[in-house]
Amino acid sequence: MSRNYDVIIAGCGAAGLYAAINLPSDMKILILCKRELSLCNSSLAQGGIAGVYNSPEDNIQYHQNDTLIAGGFKNNVDAVHTLVSEAAQDIEHIIELGVDFDKNPDGSYHRTLEGGHSHHRIFHHADSTGAEIASKLLAYVQTLGNVEIMENTIMCGVKQTGTGYSAFLKMPDDSYETCNCHFMILATGGIGRVYEFTTNSAIATGDGITFAYEMGAKIKNLSYVQFHPTAFNNRATRECFLISEAVRGEGAYLLNCKKERFMQNYDERLELAPRDVVSHAIVLESRKQNSTDFYLDISYKDSEFLKKRFPMIYKNLMDQGFDLTKEPVPIYPCQHYLMGGIDVDRNSETSLRNLFACGECSHTGVHGSNRLASNSLLEALVFSRHAANCIASRAGSAPENFEEAEFNAHTDSKHIPKGYRTETRRIMQRSHFVIPDKKAAAEGFKRVEEMRDDLLSGGYYVDADYVLAKSIVTVAYIILKEVMQ
Repeated sequence: MSRNYDVIIAGCGAAGLYAAINLPSDMKILILCKRELSLCNSSLAQGGIAGVYNSPEDNIQYHQNDTLIAGGFKNNVDAVHTLVSEAAQDIEHIIELGVDFDKNPDGSYHRTLEGGHSHHRIFHHADSTGAEIASKLLAYVQTLGNVEIMENTIMCGVKQTGTGYSAFLKMPDDSYETCNCHFMILATGGIGRVYEFTTNSAIATGDGITFAYEMGAKIKNLSYVQFHPTAFNNRATRECFLISEAVRGEGAYLLNCKKERFMQNYDERLELAPRDVVSHAIVLESRKQNSTDFYLDISYKDSEFLKKRFPMIYKNLMDQGFDLTKEPVPIYPCQHYLMGGIDVDRNSETSLRNLFACGECSHTGVHGSNRLASNSLLEALVFSRHAANCIASRAGSAPENFEEAEFNAHTDSKHIPKGYRTETRRIMQRSHFVIPDKKAAAEGFKRVEEMRDDLLSGGYYVDADYVLAKSIVTVAYIILKEVMQ
């Protein structure tokens, strides 16, 4: 079976949903959701969304400077200016859509501070801002009569056609369908599952990046991977629970294995240094002390304040046997965010016409070599709106017909060998974690290249296992190749 749409959006996080909201209501739109609707990295964002909005002591130049400093001045300055100067309009829009940010007793919005920020400019909903934004955007999208959402649907392949793009889908009942469109938006999130330990959800396997790469779209700075310094240190699970940057923003201390503060030895900004600086400091201190035991301590603060300010973090830590209000909690860096991705222009358009990329899978140049805390949700909103506006401007010139590409699911073929994903994760954890190891990267690249060649030429059954393995191996292949250059 096949279906035709004006726009196909791959991904149902903040970027994909906000793009749908900003597209014209007379366009037929399909949103593809790989798993259940609530499972996306946007929903896991704890800290908040950064932006200068009705703040007399802050301004967009301060926000821009903080972003450039955090990014090591490797940012695209024009993209950063777009981000910070348009923040207010998108923050105001999502408030109109029902997003509930915390307020002060006088009714003004409460803004918190996070590492790398010079001013209090983080709008938040307690410590579950991403879930608040994603749920309210989804609720609004579900009221739109021109938008169809396919849940638990795996995109197995994408090809460019003479009239746009075709997507090959594995449906929830295990049947296959081809859907065609004139415009496609990739909003597939990050690459966390390329690592052994990550704060990302199960959907973060780099599918959109892989499909774009296979079609010949430009990929840029994929080796710019951010490792969050304060993930809960429980190595029994691949998905590590994040302890938000905002906890340090409220005054938490970082302690080494001797329960001593150490950031003063590495950066004058102490615990409020940007994430890459703090993660590097922890790894260096780890080597110095010959221990991976590190802690985050905010127990000196009022317990009721902490429970109200960080209800989700408090509950999750209590479930793990730690009381944030009474004791230090174990932390260690793990993979958190991708700054590189599918290279796009100011309209979020890739190097292929009418193929757009938004959110974490895209490379807008906003983040440079390190993302400033709470800029990611803002980036998802601002640049997905730009994509929607660009598509709207071209809608009138779109062809009336839809060409359809051919795909082969190889349903009678063998399944992929076991262990490709696990092996790739071990290679990446060893070769490209916080402080890259070029020798390990070179050795790992050879093996990753072998696995990728096998997946591309083996004629394997195209199911979820195949798609996820190919994505993970391809992302690792691009990163390690970039590291060695």
